Amino acid sequence: MTSVLGISAFYHDSAAALVVDGRIVAAAQEERFSRQKHDAAYPREAIAYCLREAGLSPERIDYVVYYEKPFQKFDRLLETYLAFVPAGLRSFQRAMPTWLTEKLGLRRRLRREFPAHARTRLVFLDHHESHAASAFFPSPFEQAAILTLDGVGEWTTTAFGAGEGNRLRLLQHLQFPHSLGLLYSAFTYYCGFKVNSGEYKLMGLAPYGRPIYVETIRRHLLDLKEDGSFWLNTKFFNFCQGLTMTNRRFHQMFGGSPRLPEADLVQRHFDLAASIQAVTEVVLLRIGREVHRQTGLKQLVLAGGVALNCVANGKLLREGPFDDIWIQPASGDAGGALGAALFVWHQLLNRPRIPLWPDAQQGSLLGPEFGSAEIEQALLRAELPVRPARSEQDLCTRTAQLLADGKVVGWFQGRMEYGPRALGSRSILGDPRSPKMQAAMNLKIKFRESFRPFAPAVLREHAADWFELETNQESPYMLLVAPVRPKYRVSLSLAEQEVMHGDPDLCRRVNVVRSTIPAVTHIDYSARVQTVDEERHPRFHGLLRAFHALTGCPLLVNTSFNVRGEPIVCTPSDAIRCFLATDLDALVLGDFLIHKSDLDSHATTEAREQYLNQFQLD
Repeated sequence: MTSVLGISAFYHDSAAALVVDGRIVAAAQEERFSRQKHDAAYPREAIAYCLREAGLSPERIDYVVYYEKPFQKFDRLLETYLAFVPAGLRSFQRAMPTWLTEKLGLRRRLRREFPAHARTRLVFLDHHESHAASAFFPSPFEQAAILTLDGVGEWTTTAFGAGEGNRLRLLQHLQFPHSLGLLYSAFTYYCGFKVNSGEYKLMGLAPYGRPIYVETIRRHLLDLKEDGSFWLNTKFFNFCQGLTMTNRRFHQMFGGSPRLPEADLVQRHFDLAASIQAVTEVVLLRIGREVHRQTGLKQLVLAGGVALNCVANGKLLREGPFDDIWIQPASGDAGGALGAALFVWHQLLNRPRIPLWPDAQQGSLLGPEFGSAEIEQALLRAELPVRPARSEQDLCTRTAQLLADGKVVGWFQGRMEYGPRALGSRSILGDPRSPKMQAAMNLKIKFRESFRPFAPAVLREHAADWFELETNQESPYMLLVAPVRPKYRVSLSLAEQEVMHGDPDLCRRVNVVRSTIPAVTHIDYSARVQTVDEERHPRFHGLLRAFHALTGCPLLVNTSFNVRGEPIVCTPSDAIRCFLATDLDALVLGDFLIHKSDLDSHATTEAREQYLNQFQLD
């Protein structure tokens, strides 16, 4: 038996992943255990979980592999600060203590955690090689083109290459500071959202705006070539040397200072979001065509933070040159831990790879699972009723009826998801047919902005009927956006059209019914689709079947089981606390179904206050 433990840490979403004899045994982000959103600390708890899942002690790990090379990253940092002296002094002073203690001392830390007398070997990989490996090796393709895009690794910001069998090779690189990820993050920051976590909010805001700043971006910020390569004009940015993403020149060009996080969103922000989204899609299409031209391959795999832009992914699939695309569900830094482990197994150890269908990612259900006894104990500790369902069918039927009655349900089942999306294991569910569901779930349960769209989870066998997808097209990881089919759209009155296209009040726009499934239909008739199949998600598939039989609708609203500022729940106790502290109507915890109406209202009010005080709502 050969075990390989991959680790990503110290930047964003620290994680660990364990591969044993080529099989992905476990993977999880540290935030789920620490309850600190986007926790960048050394992933002690995630590592401990992976070892428990495999039944291994640290001494039995053969290889520990880190997802990038800290000294090369430090070299880039120093060169960049020197290039901007004295402008980067404050940023330099803030960054150095962490670098000189934790990041450059990682080898010593790993040797302490995995003792030198043991057989464990340490490996440090290139950041974009880790991304590439996370995209290609779990994919279902024998050979494929590879594209990785993010903010920055050591020096690389974008890379492409090809994989075949158990080998991959990156052919070309684009280097810092020329980064599509950093360009998108600059607009994220300018529009008042948090960098490295708010980019998906900007993507969700884009359909409310007009891409009127595209030419300004292309003329002043981005020199884009036909092959998709580009240069950023660093005179307008501050990320090389400062503590912010943009500078005074940028602010003057786009009409004022950055939006404060809780300030009102206005049309200018909508238009900026639409413009940078449009530019991102153009860049990705051009790069995709160049990758196809150079590799001649019909399949493409994607990873890196930019690969989480599901709108751009959908456009690349529909309009690009590739027959099929597979996207790593943990495309950000967390996925680097898995890629690093797989790279060592296949490429460094030269172990064979047999592509699996639909993939080797196992639905990305790679986190902890809790049995009925553990769930029952958590319910008893919380003094909640312990009444298991009579059968699988009984559980799904009763839950489907609650959803059809307009109730919002917390759904906690099986192994936790690896990556940023809840895929039916740690989910909050609702009826997509309700015109009030989107606003209600955003404001009363998620405590987040009302404009943000929810995703539909749809039975795979019905997906192409409801959304503009090919008959056999899958989107199991919620990483593709597709339009709702015209037959399910609703004709709008002139007054509704005026609200949709010009009303500054986002709540009024959100409340315009655009389709027969308004809770998951964005303002541009798009939806971030998750296809659900029985092989990956048997119980979730059973619930969707029950809801379909009851209502004729084969889909549900699916959003992550958490509140704003909190990571997705991990344990039964996490789920119970979130249930008590929000306006969730019911909780399905394994085989147990709990109704909020059965609980004492004073106890739930007190739990709500205690719970929400734990999290800073970003």
